[in-house]
Amino acid sequence: MPDVPPDRLCNDPRSPYFNEEALARDVGIRFKGVEKSNVEEYCVSEGWVRVAAGNAKDRFGNPLTIKLTGKVEPYFKNKRPG
Repeated sequence: MPDVPPDRLCNDPRSPYFNEEALARDVGIRFKGVEKSNVEEYCVSEGWVRVAAGNAKDRFGNPLTIKLTGKVEPYFKNKRPG
């Protein structure tokens, strides 16, 4: 895996953008220059993040999310193992 996080990543295992190897390295997100810890999914090329909307859940028990647009800067918090 390269030292650059993927262009799009989701923490939901049912998503096609789920990447367990990248998530294991602890991806951090800077959105509009501010560190975000509640990001559920992001896309760098399209410039958006999905963040949890408080403690609200949908009828299936999944967190409700809000899509915000702006500059997205993902990075790995942990160095490459090995």
